[in-house]
Amino acid sequence: MMLKTHNWQRDAHNPIFPPSDNWFDSTACMNPFALRKGDEYYLFYAGGDKERQRRICLAIASVNDLTQWNRLGPILELGEPGNFDEFWNVLPCVHFINGRWHLYYTGRKRGNNGLQDFCGMGLAQSDDLIYWKRYSENPVLSGDGFAQWPDNKAIAGGGRIIEIEENGEKLYRMYYTLPCGTPSPDRRIDQEKHSAIVHSHDGIHWFDKRIILSPRAEAAYEDCATIALNVWKTSKQWRAIYAGIGTRFAAYSICEAVSCDGINWDRGKPEENLAMPPQGDGWESQMVAYPNVIEENGKLRLFYCGNGYGATGIGTAVAEIIE
Repeated sequence: MMLKTHNWQRDAHNPIFPPSDNWFDSTACMNPFALRKGDEYYLFYAGGDKERQRRICLAIASVNDLTQWNRLGPILELGEPGNFDEFWNVLPCVHFINGRWHLYYTGRKRGNNGLQDFCGMGLAQSDDLIYWKRYSENPVLSGDGFAQWPDNKAIAGGGRIIEIEENGEKLYRMYYTLPCGTPSPDRRIDQEKHSAIVHSHDGIHWFDKRIILSPRAEAAYEDCATIALNVWKTSKQWRAIYAGIGTRFAAYSICEAVSCDGINWDRGKPEENLAMPPQGDGWESQMVAYPNVIEENGKLRLFYCGNGYGATGIGTAVAEIIE
C-alpha cells in the first residue's frame, strides 16, 4: 500500500513569524515548538542576533490570529564562556513532567568542528511557561552511547516527548537527533544525522538510547540526514513528520512516516513520503525545516521554518488528520 502523506495547506500569510526589529531575533527565527494554553499559542523558538548568537525565545498569539505575536524575548541567556551553550541555545522541546514544565534545549560551543560543536542538551524548568530556571549548568544528555560512533559527542533536540506505559509505570520517550557528521565537502558526511530515542522516568535521568530512523541512499531528498522527528498516535497507528537533508535540494525538506509501535518506521518507496519540499522563489524556496505539529480543532497545524535555517522566519500549514 502506498504511504499517504497529509495534504498540507500553507497559510497565505506565510511567513507568519519573520525576524523582527528586536535585537534578539533580528536575523533568524527557527526551531518552532508550539503549545496551546487556553485560546493562546505559546511559541518557543530560537532567535538569532547580529552577533550570530541564538537564544531560546518565547512569543504568544491568539489562536484566532497567528500574524500578531507578543514577542517576550529570550527566556534563557547563553551559558558562561567555555560551557556547552556559550554560543547558542536552540531546538526547544517542552513537556510537563512531575508537576513542572521541562524545556530541553541544545547548546552550541564556539568552534570550527561543524556538528560536533553541538555537544550537549540542557534542561530548564518552569511553573508557568514564562519564567525559566536552568536545572544545571551542565547538559543532561550528550551524543555518546552509540557503538557505531564511539567518539561522537554531538546531540540535537527539536523532536518531541511522548508518554508511554511500561509495567504499569509512566515512561517518557524523547525523540531527538543524533548529529554524527564531521566537517567535509561531501554533504553526506558533513551533515550526517539520525533520529534517535531515549527514555526516562523523571525527565532528568535518561537511558536506553536507540537509533530508529536514518538517511536512506535511495531517496535523494533524505540521503544525508533525518532530524526533528515529531511523533503522535492516532486510533490506528503512529505517525511522524520530520525533516530530511538530501543531495537533491542540498538542504531540508519535510517528510512523513508511519509505524505500528512508534519505533520501527515505514517511509514507503522513494518520493511517497516527501510531504513538503521547498517551493516557489520566496521565503521557502531553498529549504523547509524543523517541523512541529500540534492538534487544533480536529485538524493538524504545522509550524516550520524556511530559508537559511530560519533567516526568513517561521510559517504554518494545516491538514486534515489521517488516522
